[in-house]
Amino acid sequence: MTDVMLFDGGMGQELVHRAGDKPTPLWSTQVMMDKPGLVADVSRDFFAAGSTVATLNSYAIQRDRLVPVGIEDQFDTLHSMALKEGQDAVAAHGSGRLAGSMGPLAASYRPDIHPSADIAVPLYTEVAQKFVGNVDLIVCETVVSLEHTRCILEGAKTANLPIYCAFSVSDEDGSKLRSGEPVLEAAQIAKDMGVAAVMANCSAPEVIPTALNELAKTSLPFGAYANGFTKISDGFLKDRPTVDALTLRKDFSPDLYADHVMAWVDQGATLIGGCCEVSPAHIAEIAKRLRAAGHTII
Repeated sequence: MTDVMLFDGGMGQELVHRAGDKPTPLWSTQVMMDKPGLVADVSRDFFAAGSTVATLNSYAIQRDRLVPVGIEDQFDTLHSMALKEGQDAVAAHGSGRLAGSMGPLAASYRPDIHPSADIAVPLYTEVAQKFVGNVDLIVCETVVSLEHTRCILEGAKTANLPIYCAFSVSDEDGSKLRSGEPVLEAAQIAKDMGVAAVMANCSAPEVIPTALNELAKTSLPFGAYANGFTKISDGFLKDRPTVDALTLRKDFSPDLYADHVMAWVDQGATLIGGCCEVSPAHIAEIAKRLRAAGHTII
């Protein structure tokens, strides 16, 4: 059967739920600051559930996200915290890969406010350099436009690490990025820039099959990790939103999510995991299904 790399689930939302505090625009970064050790606990639980990759809690550690709350001077410290939490989880589990997460500048799902290349590339490069010698791979997450693709990969490739580029697609049409541009065009740009794999992430499970059909045309390894929101709401597309503007869908049990995932594997996906609202219980069910189907989790 197939070798499948099983990523973890939605670190940010899992942290928010466990912390029990009102979400802030800093999202998972705020929880990491307020409750040291909780990130490592979550990663350990994902490992115990069957994942083989822990994604660092670095998605939102971007200078332009720290400036509005006056903590830009903690940029280096926060990246060090995220790395230590991930390393602690790997050490406790005894094995596993670390993936450095590079989230978008400005805001998620907002191609309209992504900075120009002259601003973006140096900022992405600075984040990528934090991963050198510390992680096994970089995941560029929630990439939503062609320009975003070029900028984040230009920065990421300076680390000389394997890069997995994950695109967030329209909740209505999986062949299009959230910018409305073709996901295949973005994936081809990523391939030309030397990525190791392409993925779809933080999108509705129902549109993932269409996205995978497009990503498969690159001939690169491909996969997906969806979210559990009903949709990306208008309220979340405002300036400095918090995740309580998003609604958890009611049909998102581990069984139902695993049904989606196994269909993606049948399409040829070999990189699988979960985004927002995917818990260790979801990952455990996926791991169980993969093994039962004769696949090998690597």
